[in-house]
Amino acid sequence: MSLWIMNGQVWNETKQALEVNHVYVVDGKVARIVTNGESVDTAGAEVIDATGKLVAPGFIDMHVHLRDPGFEYKEDIVTGALSAAKGGFTTIACMPNTRPVTDTKETVQYIVEKAQQSAVVKVLPYAAITKNELGRELTNFEELKEAGAIGFTDDGVGVQNAQMMKDAMYLAKSLDMPVIAHCEDDTLVKGAWASEGAFSRKYGLKAIPNESEAIHVGRDVLLAEATGVHYHVCHVSTEQSVRLIRQAKQVGVRVTAEVCPHHLILSDEDIPGLDDANWKMNPPLRTPRDVQAMIEALEDGTIDMIVTDHAPHSAEEKNKGVDLAPFGIVGLETAFPLLYTKFVATGKWTLGFLLQRMTADPARVFRLNTGLLALDAPADLTIVDLDLEKEVDPEQFASKSNNTPFGGWKLKGWPTTTIVDGKVVWTE
Repeated sequence: MSLWIMNGQVWNETKQALEVNHVYVVDGKVARIVTNGESVDTAGAEVIDATGKLVAPGFIDMHVHLRDPGFEYKEDIVTGALSAAKGGFTTIACMPNTRPVTDTKETVQYIVEKAQQSAVVKVLPYAAITKNELGRELTNFEELKEAGAIGFTDDGVGVQNAQMMKDAMYLAKSLDMPVIAHCEDDTLVKGAWASEGAFSRKYGLKAIPNESEAIHVGRDVLLAEATGVHYHVCHVSTEQSVRLIRQAKQVGVRVTAEVCPHHLILSDEDIPGLDDANWKMNPPLRTPRDVQAMIEALEDGTIDMIVTDHAPHSAEEKNKGVDLAPFGIVGLETAFPLLYTKFVATGKWTLGFLLQRMTADPARVFRLNTGLLALDAPADLTIVDLDLEKEVDPEQFASKSNNTPFGGWKLKGWPTTTIVDGKVVWTE
């Protein structure tokens, strides 16, 4: 099976520029990258005309919620993978706060097998740190790794017990596996949904302070230093967390971190009021000062990658009002257009920088064999029309859910074709 992608604009890392090339794919791998003008024989191959479009490595999202098993009315492995493909992602990693929690080899195997059979993109499962994510007893790390888990996290809740987290880190280190942490001190967040800032003060709301996140980051980087584990911080959102991660990296702690598009683009001052729970997420939207800290941390490498924290919920759940509605927004289908429009089209970032943080950097951190458009690399590719401008229409999402605050936003840079292992899995 072979494929020619003709006349595409391929990013050259060395020159930091786009070059018009033809990309030849054979048996799921990149076999040739041919300079435009050189004649090629396309006989017998599938041909895609990518004239005027970006041809990039497939995007990688190391933090999504597929809700499968247990909450398939929100999302499942099939629809979540299709949503990822529509957003240009070719590899995604799914969180374990399912029902049952992904804390046994059987549940990990269920996800691996269903993904292999029916997902159009590559799905990598995380397993829980503690049984049922209750923070009381460690899961069987060795068994979960053998079943296919790529790391351990209780995402959705923070591990409140420091000794439990330290034990988890020692065990993960012995297996050469990462610990991925949702950082949140429960004693500081109970009963609140908005961050401590202008919005919560305006409406007199009980608020979530920045230190609720940073306290766990500080604790965990000390534990990571003691244990030597690869420690990865989920959805960083506060200036204080950034400061701690930066200091930890400077002294050689093996810590990495991620940030979501909404924490790079929105602050609490953007929330329109108390009527729309699509603005309710965890971590919450922080202050403009925190947003600037996230941008600077991503730019200087303190934060290693961009993730979506794709968190689908039904319209019925989100319509219960901000106090009762669950936390979270979907993000797979809007991530690249949002970031391209906000940062690249305005000249704040280069295209290469954005691609790096969405492809090669997550691959490097989690030791994946993808994330590059290079000879002999897996042909996981995304074709993007950087000039295509359209409004975000949540009703057109491939996801089962459409809980987003970005509905109606006019954005540029939409994926038009997604290829996994040389096979077209989604096209406009």
